[in-house]
Amino acid sequence: MQPASPPPPAAEGRPSRVGVLLRVGIFAFLEIAGLAILSPLMYPLAGYLVSAALGTFAAAAIANTIAIRVYERGNLSYVGLGWTQASCRNLWLGIAAGAGAALLVLVPPLLTGAAHLRPAQDWDFSPVSIAFLAIVLLFGAIGEELLFRGYGFQVLLGVAGEYATILPMSVLFGLAHSNNQNASNLGLANTMLWGLLFGLAFLRSRDLWLPIGLHYGWNVTLPLFGVNLSGFTMKVTGYSMEWNVSALWSGGEYGPEAGLLTTAVLALLFYGLGKAPVVRQHSHFYQPED
Repeated sequence: MQPASPPPPAAEGRPSRVGVLLRVGIFAFLEIAGLAILSPLMYPLAGYLVSAALGTFAAAAIANTIAIRVYERGNLSYVGLGWTQASCRNLWLGIAAGAGAALLVLVPPLLTGAAHLRPAQDWDFSPVSIAFLAIVLLFGAIGEELLFRGYGFQVLLGVAGEYATILPMSVLFGLAHSNNQNASNLGLANTMLWGLLFGLAFLRSRDLWLPIGLHYGWNVTLPLFGVNLSGFTMKVTGYSMEWNVSALWSGGEYGPEAGLLTTAVLALLFYGLGKAPVVRQHSHFYQPED
């Protein structure tokens, strides 16, 4: 592995703002078309969770690959998926932070009696199911980051600026979860904050590995405690976590992401992101003068 990602060859002749918006529009169309086709095709074979995760990954990977190949003559490393020693460090740093955040939300309530674990009557512990779920959630995290922080997001950064790009994409990221089971206003607001965090993580690392790690670390830890993840129930540990506090704190049936405990932990993550020893890599699409 190399210490940092080498800069890809510079693209010849950057497009105008109108050209950029046209490219982003075509990219968005490819993503939406892919989601509309691929997830329903997978659903009869794999069920809702697997088809949603893998369908998102496939649609995002195809849309990014086509856009980068057509407009940049490049590959997925251009959007920050090149693999180097720095990529590995940023990925594991993100996973540790995401998993640590989940533990901060779940462990203190268990220790203080605000929640407890109980054997689930209709679940059994399944190592194979846990391993399979971990793989599915990894593809889901990569897919969502390619979808919301991939080609379209990165080319817009240079035209619209950082916050004019990150804030609307964070809102879209939250709204994309509005059809999940038991979605609530606080859950969607927290998801928008997650989107903001992932966008800022990209700015710090200039790769997708840090936001992927944050996303995956959080997602893969919650089901291990038997709580719902964005409205999904994943029966793999043989235990469910029951709360003795209101849904305002626990998140209710949507899961901890719809609770104030997650809001508080997100504030810690925003602070920690600015202090973390992230390795900044070269970004093909976003190279501000500073």
